[in-house]
Amino acid sequence: MKTLHGFVLAVSLGVLPAMGQVWVAPGQELLPGDGVLAVAPANQPNPATSITSSLNAQLLGYLNFADEQEFNDARRGFVTSLPQVVIKGAAGNVVYDLTKYDFENNPVAPASVNPSLWRRARLNLISGLFKVTDGIYQIRSFDISNMTIVESTNGIIVIDPLSTVETAKAGLDLYFSAFGTKKVKAVIYTHSHIDHYGGVKGVTSQAEVDAGSVRVYAPSGFLEAAVSENVFVGNAMSRRTVYWYGSLLARGERGHVDVGLGKAFPLGTISLISPTDIVDGTISPINVDGVAIEVQMVSGTEAPSEMTLFFPATGALNSAEVACPLIHNILTLRGAQVRDAKKWSEVLNDAIARYGDRVEVIFNQHLWPRWGKANVVSYLAGQRDLYKYLHDQTLRLTNHGYTGIEIAEMLTLPPTLDKQWWGRGYYGTLSHNVKAIYQKYIGWYDGNPANLEPLPPEDNAQKLVAYMGGSSAAIQKARRDYDRGEYRWVAWLMGQVAFAEPQNWKARHLAADALEQLGYQAEAGTWRSAYLVGAYELRNGVTKIPGTGASASPDTVAAMTTPQTFDYWGICLNGEKAQGRHIVINWNFSGPKEPTETYALNLENSALTYRANYQAPSADCTLSLSRKTLDRITNGETTFEKELLVNKTIIASGNPDRYVELMSIMDTFAPDFPIVTP
Repeated sequence: MKTLHGFVLAVSLGVLPAMGQVWVAPGQELLPGDGVLAVAPANQPNPATSITSSLNAQLLGYLNFADEQEFNDARRGFVTSLPQVVIKGAAGNVVYDLTKYDFENNPVAPASVNPSLWRRARLNLISGLFKVTDGIYQIRSFDISNMTIVESTNGIIVIDPLSTVETAKAGLDLYFSAFGTKKVKAVIYTHSHIDHYGGVKGVTSQAEVDAGSVRVYAPSGFLEAAVSENVFVGNAMSRRTVYWYGSLLARGERGHVDVGLGKAFPLGTISLISPTDIVDGTISPINVDGVAIEVQMVSGTEAPSEMTLFFPATGALNSAEVACPLIHNILTLRGAQVRDAKKWSEVLNDAIARYGDRVEVIFNQHLWPRWGKANVVSYLAGQRDLYKYLHDQTLRLTNHGYTGIEIAEMLTLPPTLDKQWWGRGYYGTLSHNVKAIYQKYIGWYDGNPANLEPLPPEDNAQKLVAYMGGSSAAIQKARRDYDRGEYRWVAWLMGQVAFAEPQNWKARHLAADALEQLGYQAEAGTWRSAYLVGAYELRNGVTKIPGTGASASPDTVAAMTTPQTFDYWGICLNGEKAQGRHIVINWNFSGPKEPTETYALNLENSALTYRANYQAPSADCTLSLSRKTLDRITNGETTFEKELLVNKTIIASGNPDRYVELMSIMDTFAPDFPIVTP
């Protein structure tokens, strides 16, 4: 029997490896930092140019920086916090450290940070336990997201237990320190993004849920959405998230300052407990440990599976993530399915109709609340109009024949939206949201046949550089354009040279310099991070970073349905290696507290398909085991051979080597593939 060397789905699902060797240019050095990698002094980021400084300064006269209302709202209801928000794991590793951002206490933005983003970054320094209204509290800035705690009849309800076990536990402990230990009776996931469920085992346990002492509520489609976003393309998303969140940037005025939607994503343990109760909106209000909650289903807007929660007893509206005080993403930079801006506007309008005459406070699972009926309704109406404007005006210009790239350059928000702090692009932006709306309706093709089948990036770059007279001529011209502040052009052009000649360090450094200035100018925390990480990797090569915060954690794998597991195997299947093979395997799953499942898995024509509730009469082999055993094999905790031959938790008839053969033609995915170089 062959050995399954390296077939561990946990690797291919986006788990970041331990620190390893990195490729760097001759004479360069990488130095260890606090959970990130910092470059040696000779390769430190550049200062802001006079052009960048001037552009950033112009914003000071456009927006009302004297308006302190958001600072008042962010501080309102403060109960307590930690002396220093430094959250560690069981091994003493730092998971989240807010003290690294102490440099942001200066109210004057440095030249290397967009002053609007600097203002947002300072707001996100306000951390701790806050009272929203009677019986409702929030933990803020212990994570990129908020955790809400609702006092119930027999204990407390936890809404969205943050991203990681460590940060969620620290937040719950802070609440207990203020009000005494109380029993967690229920957990509610408002939606399917990992920063709203990943810390669940920091507030309860699988054993408590299995025993029925804790209920877990989630909107319909929750598990399917969580898996499809975090597993099916989890490796690519994990890699792109390094750019999105700026994971390897040093914290500082020329590095990471904020995500925009929160301070930073923690590097901790991601967990998941499957819901015990699925909410589909047909029963409203639902009763959770004596607390009445009215549910509005908003799936297909900010997340594929999402709901808002209204507490009629206090007039408190938890808008989940559909009404955060910023422009959100119609398409995230990490990659996801395009969201529906029109529906997003409609659900906000519906929220006004449902709750407008009863609402007293609106709070989100990011950032801070707003109080007062008139204020809340006005805010919801503004957010509604924001997404409707983006949607309608993009389609108007599309119908005039403009492409997404052209529309993004043409379209601006009206001042009534653009000058509102909640209408600024700290996380999503007008530019990339317009392109996303265009993509949703029209697709990637802009209608120009010349763009129907362009050359691959490397081939295109080599031809372009040759047409320009070679890389030396291109660099010389680009340096002049850089001095004129044409950073967008220089970044693109030198990126072409870098793709044509990956070892051309003059081009790579000039591209990095241009990206850096674009990052300093960016108002969106996500854009700043993307630009600066791109600059970093152009200068240093791709760096393997430490971290346990993989999207496809063992809990996520265990929560996958069997069809989802087989679907992912189909994604991992190498079509070329599968050519000419025909493998049929019957599966019988059963175990304690597990439903009995039967499947026939079929590899034919280089495609992996399956049929439920069926056993193929001519199967190569039949495997009988529990899903937990398969999950342990998938997560690398054991091997197929060990379970078959030693532990005998797998019963096989026929030829089990056919399973081994199938696994041998599965790809594993490198979590550090290049982005700004070929």
